[in-house]
Amino acid sequence: MADAKTPPPKQAESPKSNTIHVKLYSPFRTYYDQEALSLSAVNKTGPFDILPQHHNFMTLLEEGEIIIRDSKSEKKVKISHAVLHVKKDKVTVFLDV
Repeated sequence: MADAKTPPPKQAESPKSNTIHVKLYSPFRTYYDQEALSLSAVNKTGPFDILPQHHNFMTLLEEGEIIIRDSKSEKKVKISHAVLHVKKDKVTVFLDV
């Protein structure tokens, strides 16, 4: 029988990711589908960034640029409108919808 004062064993925490997976595509072309450090865009309330460990999030993007940064470079994609969805370090951007 276990001692009543013994705390339960700790569960191993999952390692925290320092990247996000970004998929940026339109109906006929994939612009980006790989790991990144961050994504910057603009919605109706203004500019924002998506970083690793971001909460689940969905928004309509305004006309402008999406900026995707990885460890080596920065990719800029001009957009007219899009839908952005974030869930569990996966960012999906649907262009021209």
